[in-house]
Amino acid sequence: MRALFVMLLLAVSLPVAARRGPDPGPLFAAQPGYERFVQGLADTLSLDRQQLDHLFRQVHIKPQILRAISLPAEARPWDQYRPLFFNEARIQGGVAFWEGHADALARARETYGVPEAVIVAILGVETQYGRNMGGWRVLDALTTLAVAYPPRADYFRRELTEFLLFTREQGVDALTVKGSYAGAMGLGQFMPSSCRKYGVDFDGDGHADLWRNPVDAIGSVAHYLQAFGWQPGGRVVVPVEVAGEATRELANTGWSTRKTVAEWRRLGVNQATPLPEDEQAMLVRLDTTSGPEFWLAFQNYYVITRYNRSFQYALAVYQLASAIAASRFTACGADPC
Repeated sequence: MRALFVMLLLAVSLPVAARRGPDPGPLFAAQPGYERFVQGLADTLSLDRQQLDHLFRQVHIKPQILRAISLPAEARPWDQYRPLFFNEARIQGGVAFWEGHADALARARETYGVPEAVIVAILGVETQYGRNMGGWRVLDALTTLAVAYPPRADYFRRELTEFLLFTREQGVDALTVKGSYAGAMGLGQFMPSSCRKYGVDFDGDGHADLWRNPVDAIGSVAHYLQAFGWQPGGRVVVPVEVAGEATRELANTGWSTRKTVAEWRRLGVNQATPLPEDEQAMLVRLDTTSGPEFWLAFQNYYVITRYNRSFQYALAVYQLASAIAASRFTACGADPC
């Protein structure tokens, strides 16, 4: 497998000869380790080896995906990351999406306890309400990352396995499914394991369609957040000032190091918003080009990070949700929304 990785790195770094059309990337079947890899999948999935071989002989390794995953948007400073997702187009798009699917969003809130604005904001950040669901073949993306991205190869191999199971269960040709460079799919950009575990048939037509059916996507996003512990009516995040370098070093250490508001106050974390002394929170630091920002983040913020592990992502979703809700309220005026 290491020989395969080295060969792929060379494919990324060496210049490619001029050719017509985009470079499809090397065929996976021509790489060292191919036979062992496919046999391992056949054993894991109890599938016919020849069928898998026929499928994977059409898979290409994508150097472009390796480049993309090494330069994620989350690597940018917060003040450069935020405008990618918090902008007028996504706010107004969210208002329009909410108005077009108000009944389904209200039912999702009643069923799962997740506010409409949060569901809408996640769909806005992920795919601009279905406008951009990704153009990569998911089978190419997951295979590339499973065999040529050592930092998370085990994770992507598991997702590749889940994808093959998902397409078999859905009766879908695995070669036709498109998604992000990381293999995320549909309006909500679920990974294959999440499609299988959290995807719901929210309109009752007998099929959970996360690509073409916004109602199913709405229910699935809400179901996902509920499953990870969303607290109806719970707080998300508040800005704070932090005194003391030792306390600042506690930032971004995760939910496992959460403390009560009273404990954070004793450590020099102060906020203008009145908070219950016993409410638990983690300290988050977001770096900007002009210096760090600090936030106390609560259970629902942590839940959003289960959708995407980036602290920046979670705050972008929250701020977009707040702006969409405020804009919709203003647009509705005295009339029912």
